[in-house]
Amino acid sequence: MRGRNADGVAAAQKRRVLLIACSMVLMLSLLSIYHSSFFSDENDKQIEDTRDERSSVEESESSADDSSSSDDEGTDDLPLKSIPVCDSQYTDLIPCLDRRLQTQMKIKLNTSLMEHYERHCPPPERRLNCLIPPPPNYKVPIRWPASRDEVWQANVPHTFLATEKSDQHWMVVNNQKVNFPGGGTHFPDGADKYIVHLGKMLKNKDGNLSSGGKIRTVLDVGCGVASFGAYLLDLDILAMSLAPNDVHQNQIQFALERGIPATLGVFGTMRLPYPSKSFDLAHCSRCRIDWAQRGGILLLEVDRLLRPGGYFAWSSPPVYRDDPEDANTWKEMVDLVGRMCWTIAAKDGQTVIWAKPLTNECYEKREVGTEPLVCSEEIDIDAAWQEPMKTCITPLIGFGRGLEPWPKRMSTPPPRLKDLGLNEKAFADNSNAWKRRVEFYWKQLKTAKQVEQNSIRNIMDMNANLGGFAAALRAMNMPVWVMNVVPYSSPNSLKVVYDRGFIGSFHNWCEAYSTYPRTYDLLHAWGVLSNMYDHDCSVEDLLLEMDRLLRPYGLVIMRDRGYLIDRVSKQLDALHWNAWSTVLDAEKDEISDADEKILLARKQLWQPEDIL
Repeated sequence: MRGRNADGVAAAQKRRVLLIACSMVLMLSLLSIYHSSFFSDENDKQIEDTRDERSSVEESESSADDSSSSDDEGTDDLPLKSIPVCDSQYTDLIPCLDRRLQTQMKIKLNTSLMEHYERHCPPPERRLNCLIPPPPNYKVPIRWPASRDEVWQANVPHTFLATEKSDQHWMVVNNQKVNFPGGGTHFPDGADKYIVHLGKMLKNKDGNLSSGGKIRTVLDVGCGVASFGAYLLDLDILAMSLAPNDVHQNQIQFALERGIPATLGVFGTMRLPYPSKSFDLAHCSRCRIDWAQRGGILLLEVDRLLRPGGYFAWSSPPVYRDDPEDANTWKEMVDLVGRMCWTIAAKDGQTVIWAKPLTNECYEKREVGTEPLVCSEEIDIDAAWQEPMKTCITPLIGFGRGLEPWPKRMSTPPPRLKDLGLNEKAFADNSNAWKRRVEFYWKQLKTAKQVEQNSIRNIMDMNANLGGFAAALRAMNMPVWVMNVVPYSSPNSLKVVYDRGFIGSFHNWCEAYSTYPRTYDLLHAWGVLSNMYDHDCSVEDLLLEMDRLLRPYGLVIMRDRGYLIDRVSKQLDALHWNAWSTVLDAEKDEISDADEKILLARKQLWQPEDIL
């Protein structure tokens, strides 16, 4: 039996052990804080094996030895020497549309509602903090307009569609290139002839579908490789070509490689990331969507996106076939669109074009209780970031006098400008500021010999504001198109972007964008870094995502708080954005009186063996 002294000694030993343990934990915590930097220390060691199928990557050469990053100006962050390279199996990775991740995380999804094609982003601990490598033998993309008709096979080495759609002339493999004859499932003889047919159906004798500039923005649902959108460009019509990341391998990747506006998306359970009244025309050619399902919820989403008087062109077997199944589908569609107050604008052969009403008059004349009901005032018809679809009709309010025909609508103050609390003077000031900014950017790039004729085609404006960046490029007659992204947490200026005749999307830059790697030739980011800090999101993840989106030899234009630009400029070598770069002071103007700097940088073309 132990005495009191023995018990006291034992207790003292326990206290000493506990004190030592606490001291070690405190010391390790201080060391961890000391070694943290602008990038997390996951970039300073071998990436953990967070996926069952993932291969190990090389450990980065060293870590940044500066203190924990803060928002104070003048923080002296040391540059990283390297960032790990992802395994080659991730060369086409779309993080939020990764079916392998869905399986590994055992996410329960309703495939009949297409939930497996919607966004499901990895949690922070399962993100790949590494650079996405290009495929072997990747080449600098063929320049526009030649790229409309041919791309390098090595850049998108997926030939499934060439075999699967060989009789429909979607694409043809020709040695090192893939050619696009312009065909589609419904128009194997060419999208150009099909577009003329649609134009004539809308009473345009010359077949010009733009109808004198009244049709400018188009939503092409189930677009394939986007040949429909490609040939609309000849008419100055801008299409958002939309398709899911499904069994038709990489169709959107082919579209973007061609230099055609396109994005990944699906009519499932969530609204598409666009505001109401965005498109003059929606188009569905053999898109295999059951529009009458679930009370017509999918067609009601099309209705939300169409402007008053907008058109829905549907080319599908039920339009012309008399077999029982197709006849029943046609009957269901006619009943649904009738209750939605759509009317037939034209019907010819395999195609019908319905028109949405211009006013609420028809809705008000329906019998009480007729479904679908008109959306109540409590429903925000413009909320479209991870927002469930609604089974109701979008009311025709808040659009005023309508839109000017294109291209006049680009520079005319749009009717929904007042929704943002802005007047015509604010619109003019914004336009003038962007005109000067873009002219300055291009002068710098030309002087440094970083841009050549048609060397830039696909552009993303990561914080589009009122679309002034895109409008300024258009005014300079640049042969480019712009994906105007409006952060979901910002004021809904995307409705103004669409009213001006451009296209874009809502997005949360704390997550990955829904597109393939190597999508854009130029990324423009004004205030995006600041926005990340304001929302406690990872700047490391943002830069890695920008690198994923950017083509080799692509350009970055970043304008932000000076100390944030200084930080990013120190990481250019690790990102391999060091083919060329410069940092400039930004002049204050009508839309920014903050002390800002501008970073211009070009990404290298590299392969894993070059840097490992």
